[in-house]
Order: sequence, then structure tokens, then C-alpha cells
Amino acid sequence: METPICPACGCSLVRLGITKEKAVQYNYAGKQYWFCCKGCLELFITNPESCLAETSGLTVCPVCLAEKPLNATVAMDFNGKPVVFCRCPHCLEVFNKDPHYFIARLAWQTNYAGVFGEEIGCCQT
Repeated sequence: METPICPACGCSLVRLGITKEKAVQYNYAGKQYWFCCKGCLELFITNPESCLAETSGLTVCPVCLAEKPLNATVAMDFNGKPVVFCRCPHCLEVFNKDPHYFIARLAWQTNYAGVFGEEIGCCQT
């Protein structure tokens, strides 16, 4: 399951509550990237290959939205596709109660306000 991760800071845009419409977009080497803020885009532009190397291989737990390197996760099959979780057994329990919601949230298909809610966050513009 792929979810948007800022290639400069490694934060999940879903966790931050940044919608596709509010994310800063930038094309690099023929690929579209989404950033949590203009500052991260500016950081990325200074050394894109370094940023991409640092954030490649990160994945996001669909329940707690923690960003983890793949080797620090566990995977389970859901509808024939692997879903990757942090190692917390509680996340697996919660996911199994409403897996379609968590899959949709991870794919930017819900109106999730993020961990900072609607009032304050680190990437307010």
C-alpha cells in the first residue's frame, strides 16, 4: 500500500492531515512528489537525490500512521495485497475492526484531519 510521504522530511502527509489539494507538488525526474510544506520543497530542491535516498523504503502503518523502514514492520495479506504495519499488535487488532477505512485513509481517500486536527500543525501555510 503506497501512501504519500514527504520526500524531504519523511513525514506521512496523511498523518499530518495534509490533503492532496493542500500538499505542495513538484515534478522531479519525471515523477510527481508531494511535500508537507514549501520549506520541505525548498530543502528537496537543494539536494533531491540525498532526500530521496534518506526517505526511500519508508512505509506507513495504516492505523497509527507511524513512518517506518520496511525492515521494522510486519506485513499481512489483505484482499491479496500486502499491508505493512508497525510492530504494535494493537494496530493489527484495530485494523481488523474496519480495514476498508484504514486502507482508504492511507490512500488519501478520506477526510482525515491528521494528528494535529484542524487547529494547529507543523506545516500550516
